[in-house]
Amino acid sequence: MIEAAKIKELKGIGEKTEKLFQKVGIDTVGDLIRYYPRGYDVYEEAVPISELEAGKVMTVTGAIYGRVLVGGSPRMQVTTLHVKDITGTLKVIWFRMPFLRNTLAGGGIITLRGRIAERRDGIVMEHPEIFYPSEKYEEKRGALQPIYTLTAGLTNNAVIKAVRQALDNLDLSAETLSPEIRLKYHLAEYNYALRGIHFPEDKEVFYHARNRLVFEEFLEFILTLRKLKDGSEKLKNEYVMGIHPEVEAFIEKLPFALTGAQKKVWEEITADMASDTVMSRLVQGDVGSGKTIVAVLALLNAALNGYQGAMMAPTEVLARQHYESVTKYFEDYGLPVKTVLLTGSMTAKEKRRAYDRIECGLAKVIIGTHALIQNAVNYDNLALVITDEQHRFGVRQRETFAEKGMMPHVLVMSATPIPRTLAIILYGDLNISVIDELPSNRLPIKNCVVDTTYRQTAYSFMRQQIAKGRQCYIICPMVEDSEHLEVENVTDYAAALKEELGAGIVVDHLHGKMKQKEKDAVMDRFAEKESHVLVSTTVIEVGIDVPNATVMMIENAERFGLAQLHQLRGRVGRGKHQSYCIFMSGSKAKETRERLDILNKTNDGFKIASEDLRLRGPGDLFGIRQSGLMNFKIADVYQDAKILKQASEAADWLLETNNEWLKKQFPRYEEVSNIMI
Repeated sequence: MIEAAKIKELKGIGEKTEKLFQKVGIDTVGDLIRYYPRGYDVYEEAVPISELEAGKVMTVTGAIYGRVLVGGSPRMQVTTLHVKDITGTLKVIWFRMPFLRNTLAGGGIITLRGRIAERRDGIVMEHPEIFYPSEKYEEKRGALQPIYTLTAGLTNNAVIKAVRQALDNLDLSAETLSPEIRLKYHLAEYNYALRGIHFPEDKEVFYHARNRLVFEEFLEFILTLRKLKDGSEKLKNEYVMGIHPEVEAFIEKLPFALTGAQKKVWEEITADMASDTVMSRLVQGDVGSGKTIVAVLALLNAALNGYQGAMMAPTEVLARQHYESVTKYFEDYGLPVKTVLLTGSMTAKEKRRAYDRIECGLAKVIIGTHALIQNAVNYDNLALVITDEQHRFGVRQRETFAEKGMMPHVLVMSATPIPRTLAIILYGDLNISVIDELPSNRLPIKNCVVDTTYRQTAYSFMRQQIAKGRQCYIICPMVEDSEHLEVENVTDYAAALKEELGAGIVVDHLHGKMKQKEKDAVMDRFAEKESHVLVSTTVIEVGIDVPNATVMMIENAERFGLAQLHQLRGRVGRGKHQSYCIFMSGSKAKETRERLDILNKTNDGFKIASEDLRLRGPGDLFGIRQSGLMNFKIADVYQDAKILKQASEAADWLLETNNEWLKKQFPRYEEVSNIMI
């Protein structure tokens, strides 16, 4: 069987199941074998009852203590058992399993594996897997069971069965990496890696398999960037422009002085736009460092020089916020520059009006979402394109945007803190500028790292802030088993919070499974102060700017990388009021406390990113969520920094010594990569 074969050619996959696979992006056998597990169920050693941690799936072995009880209502019967070891006693509950009263009536030693929950009367193990007698657990200990991202109707077992069948029938003899590269970097064969990533016999096999696949993914990505850079470095600047006098006057009139870092970056941008070749520049600045005003200056300069400038944001809410702030700047300072907004949710009439103004050249500054790169949009003389929060856009999308003009200048803005050594590799087709200084009027965010016993105090603090007219965010991580549980987690939390906070406080919620219009409506309500608390998954990491929000509480903070926690924290501290971030951890482990404590000590994203890089070890792959920085299938920029550097070295060697072999083995190198950066 070849990778291009349709998924329906596998046994047991009919039309209905094929559609379910297509919902998660699997259309061919090749898509299926590269649909890597998002995690693994690891059957670890049993731990003493005294060492159990809320929020984790753990295993205990102990003696059945007392009677097995069945209570609750006829519709929801709850079976309760107590297990005891030398360190303590654990309450265990099962739902709708009354027959266990007879199964476990004989007493004796039992091994249980399940999620630990925190209740008012202490910790409880909920609905665990039973190994009775306990010796049965030894058969599974150390095993890794793949867990895949699912959609409603598609089970984990269905994916496992399909992957096994694909791997058993696929020709896996083809090797894409050269022997020299595999030997130098100790990389597994492709065949071994594919089987090892889906069905690892143990952690060692998993790490070896994953390293190979991560290396290859990085290598393809870097080779594509090198190709883009080679092309852009040769492009002649068709839009040579100096600094317009009105731009200099505008800078002088601003109610604040540009920081030294902002001035330096602005000089680099203007030098690029006045040079012989087209600008391709990344402006990397921490949350709140003042990147937006630099973008406004660039757009204004292009407009006053007689050209068009466009800025693309990742969400409609952020696009509208940019549009309103840019329009206000131009109106307040009497600048004769027409600005238009273009987003997907606009009516057909509104879009046609915007298209006309763009095409005839009346609109000099155009701000919007992905709608800016649709076929219907024709620009008059597009000289500058800016993408905000670049890691949300694919390289192909950026190229499409640039092609709307006659090779315009490209400026990329990102608030994601990446250590410079990695940024040089990841943004290999761009020159890099860094705004590493915060405006003097920014109040530092006050942070605290607490355990779950602090929750009521946190709610009380939120009530106080809301009484002062402020707003709050609460972030919930995705629950383990499936994407659709993410929805239940957030909605259930929001419902419970409404009861907790009481009447008069409006609680809204947001999650990734909502349609874009629903998300925008929720974010709009929050931006307009119609809701007081927004309970959300990490979808708000980028795309909403509410200066009135002063509290960010992150549940289960131990599940995230430090860099992502810092990005989430950046949603507050954007206004004139003092802001606060509460990192609530469900883990009492010393290492977790020390890691989160770094966020207590600094608000500097670049320092945090470097610490994140230093602290993450291979074991974290089974615990801390990936950074979410780029849309790689398996690689993680922070986790795999060492492999990223190795792939960069290998790309240099291949380009210098083996170009023909390279084109044969990596045909996608000849295309534009769609990895999102």
